[in-house]
Amino acid sequence: MTTALISHKDCQLHNLGPEHPDSPIRLAAIHKVLERTGLIDQLDQITAVPVTEEQISLAHHQLHSKRLDAQQPGSGIVYTDDDTAMCPDSMNAARLAAGGVILAVNRVLAGKADNAFCAVRPPGHHAEYNLAMGFCLFNNVAIGAAHALQQADIQRVAILDFDVHHCNGTVDIFKDRPEVLVCSTFQHPYYPERYHQIDRPNIVNCPIAAHTEPHIFHRAVEEHWLPALDAHKPDMIFISAGFDAHKEDPMADLNLDEEDFRQVTKVIKAVAERHSQGRIVSVLEGGYNPVALAFSVQAHLEVLAGF
Repeated sequence: MTTALISHKDCQLHNLGPEHPDSPIRLAAIHKVLERTGLIDQLDQITAVPVTEEQISLAHHQLHSKRLDAQQPGSGIVYTDDDTAMCPDSMNAARLAAGGVILAVNRVLAGKADNAFCAVRPPGHHAEYNLAMGFCLFNNVAIGAAHALQQADIQRVAILDFDVHHCNGTVDIFKDRPEVLVCSTFQHPYYPERYHQIDRPNIVNCPIAAHTEPHIFHRAVEEHWLPALDAHKPDMIFISAGFDAHKEDPMADLNLDEEDFRQVTKVIKAVAERHSQGRIVSVLEGGYNPVALAFSVQAHLEVLAGF
């Protein structure tokens, strides 16, 4: 089994200052753990390439990237809203993050990898059709899923999001596209408080109260995600892999740990083998305790790579 690890060193140039949670240290910590454990040597390491404007427009308004380009500073940091900031290297990093997901899709569909994990940033799942928010500039997973749907043998996809925050951007982009199933577990009430009550047959929202024990998370996956996935029968599965539901994460109040992420990845992998020829593209979203993030990604990758 071949698992591709797709990243780019320039994703770490998106640097919003020492106090910002989405720090370059996140990717550095992941790579450090993968190197120290030797897991990185078992992965097919691929360098991301930038997304094209045409590919961005598969999921975003045609002016979305132009507006962001116009806001990017020549020096220092600017905020597009209370949470979302850019430095001079942010748009390059964002294009590499989205382009890495496109590359992952292409490699999996070409049979060059069984599955892939994109260790990229900035994250993406809060970015809506025409709005950057929640640390997110482009919706990386949505761009990748929309690209996959352009391929001849992909008629239906699923996006599974276990980040602690609701994937409002992904829901906004795909809420009226029944060929895309979006399943999300998230702490509630909590940021972003958008689209969590939407009623669509292709949107499966599973709100979870703060301080809930892990079995509630696993029950939501079993009772809500799995029936929807078996009915949808996706040709390819995407994971918005946010690890900020970890009990050590400073951004939220759920109680998962590495073994919970390992378990949910096993469940998703079994669904992919049942319906999707094993085809999975996983994309990093949140996770703001670098140590907890790195070990959670290790567990996630060990399952994807078959260890």
